[in-house]
Amino acid sequence: MSRIDAHHHVWDPSARPHTWLDPAAMAPIRRTFTLGDLAGPAAAAGVDGTVLVQVLPDLAETREFLAMAAGSELVGGVVGWIDLTAPDAADTLAALPAGLVGVRHGVQSEPDPAWLNRPDVRRGLAAVAAAGLAYDLLTLPHQLPAAIETVAALPELTFVLDHLSKPPIATGELEPWRSGIRELAARPNVYCKLSGLVTEADWASWRVADLRPYAEVVLEAFGPERVMFGSDWPVCLLAASYEQVTGAAEELCAGLSDGERADVFGDTARRAYRL
Repeated sequence: MSRIDAHHHVWDPSARPHTWLDPAAMAPIRRTFTLGDLAGPAAAAGVDGTVLVQVLPDLAETREFLAMAAGSELVGGVVGWIDLTAPDAADTLAALPAGLVGVRHGVQSEPDPAWLNRPDVRRGLAAVAAAGLAYDLLTLPHQLPAAIETVAALPELTFVLDHLSKPPIATGELEPWRSGIRELAARPNVYCKLSGLVTEADWASWRVADLRPYAEVVLEAFGPERVMFGSDWPVCLLAASYEQVTGAAEELCAGLSDGERADVFGDTARRAYRL
């Protein structure tokens, strides 16, 4: 079965500041990661296509990622960054080269929990929709209410929720995250990435059983036809190898039919990002 990893990164801390890597806990991944580093683990997992996702709020990084994708047989598309609040957001999108399949902003870092509801942000999101691109939601559970309102206000835009909105897997709590996910999933223009689970669990002692309640919520709420696998490599390396992450996803999806697993491990990403 042809597989797509719908969420991974690359970075070079020597090329530009990555201050999010400064905390001591980030030391294991505070180095350069390239597409070449990913190639071996991806091939071993049967992955032959990926979506490369922005790391920094930096248009230059997005242009570099698009150039990487153009020269790569592995990367099928790029989720980049633009300033959604800029009046010329539509022009910025139009000027970018081919290969862009989506846009993302690190909403999780915004102090305003209703940042997505701002008129200037909504104008930028409308430009993303008009360009035929998807928008990746990188939110925390307390930001789900604003995401729900935004998704309802922009039915013409395809949204992709990253990392299940980072539920508190390490503590085992489900509410209010579960209720927010179910409300978000009620909108047909939203997809969800089965990604980022191991780093929301206990890094040193997680088990697939810890992840299962959260995976079951999204698989039930969205259905496999709107859920896609993503490794979140190399962030995942804080808690698990690429092989362990893909193995956990396979175990979590073991009860699905062949067609449903084909959705999660490839077809959903192709639809959402028009790969």
